[in-house]
Parts: sequence; structure tokens; C-alpha cells
Amino acid sequence: MAKVTLITHTPNPEMIIAAAAKLCYSSSSIDTLMDKLTEEKAAEFVEMLAGMGHQSPIEHVSFTFGIEGVSRSLLAQITRHRIASFSVQSQRYVREKAFSFVTPPEIEADAQAKALFLEAMDHAIASYDALADLLKEKHTATLLSQGVEEKAARRQAEKMAIEDARFVLPNAADTNMIVSMNARELLHFFRQRCCNRAQWEIRAVAREMLRLVAQVAPTLFVAAGPACVSGPCPEGRMSCGRMEEVREEYRRLKEELRHAVE
Repeated sequence: MAKVTLITHTPNPEMIIAAAAKLCYSSSSIDTLMDKLTEEKAAEFVEMLAGMGHQSPIEHVSFTFGIEGVSRSLLAQITRHRIASFSVQSQRYVREKAFSFVTPPEIEADAQAKALFLEAMDHAIASYDALADLLKEKHTATLLSQGVEEKAARRQAEKMAIEDARFVLPNAADTNMIVSMNARELLHFFRQRCCNRAQWEIRAVAREMLRLVAQVAPTLFVAAGPACVSGPCPEGRMSCGRMEEVREEYRRLKEELRHAVE
């Protein structure tokens, strides 16, 4: 199961956004931007920006997450959000020793499907280990023949071997990453990935990311979530048809967070 941690974020995010907005709409100087700017007034500025659709000031705050135990399939999806920064555990430099993997819930719930899935994972693990060992010995012999010292040769050969052995690893193989996004991109990310039509794994990760950021910037993320939370469903004939259920789910989430913060 994925683990999501909010590692760090811009301090006082809503105050920073309010200060940026204040600069746009008043004659304040940089030195006086924060004067008389209370948390209540900051919240008013953030609400005003949302109502106007003026989103550039919210780009000044960012959030950094640690995401663990997710599949390479999720990695392929989340990196499509290009206005973000990613640091991902490398399969090229980190050997997968009896690698962990993510099991889809539908497979987990079906005994026959789960048995086939686990068999495939065992085969992938065995193939990976066999390839890595075989290639390591081959590269070690080559490097030794070139005069490389044995310890250095084996260390270099290991990296060369797993660089190619990783090609048999499945999408299910798990990984860890650090992801940073500014608030504007996060709102877009939530619109896309909290939607019922998003793949189940990234939807769960997005929902947890939203839960975490809404605790530190509740006004900023009050209307965050899938598109249908704050307006009509944009999916047309592809809609899940459960808009009211989704809206209620996110209303309850925000209400729970509001009580937790208070």
C-alpha cells in the first residue's frame, strides 16, 4: 500500500499568496506587503483569487511529498505532470533484491487471478536475479582482463549488469520518489487524478496528497478535488455518473479536516 508523506512546504503558504496578490492590486511596496496582513485577511485574498480565476499568485508556494511503495505504472502516469520535480529510486543503480511489487485490488480479490499474478512475479524475480548474476560475471571477467582491480571490477560489473537485467522487471515493481509541485499545478493534478476515471492507484495517492495539503492551506484547497466537485463533470459520455456521490465524499473529507485543524 502506498505511503504518502508531506515532507515540506512553503511556510505560511496562504500568507505568501495573499502578499503576492496584494502587490498586484495595491500600491504597497515590497517592504510593506505583510503589514496588517492577518490570517483572516490572507484567507479573504485567497478566496478572492479563486473567485476571479487569478491563479498566478498561487504558483509562489510549493509542496514536497515523499511517495513510497507505488508501482512503476504509477510513475509513468505521475511524470506526465510536467510542471513538477521528481527524484525517483533508480533501477539502474539500485539492485532489486527479491523486489517488492504492487498487487491490483481486483487481482487480490480473485484467488485464481492472484495465483497467476504471484507466479508471474516469482518468474520475474528469478529471471532478474539470473540475468543480473550472469551478466555480472561476464562483465567482471572482461574488466579483470582489462587490468581493473578485482573489487572495483565487481562493483562496476554489478552496475552494468542490473542496467540490462531491469528490462524484465514488470510494471508492478514498486518504487519510491520525491515529488514537488506548486499549488497551481497541484490543483490541476487533483482535478485530473482524484477523478473516478483516473487509475485506482494514482487516485488513492492524489486523494492522500490532497488530505495532507488541505491541513496546512485549507482555504487554498477548499474546492480542490476532481472537476465535478466545483463544477460540471467534463468527461461527457465517459463520466462515471456518480457526481453527487463524489461531491459528498469530498465534502465529508474537507469537513473532517476542518474539525481536525480546529
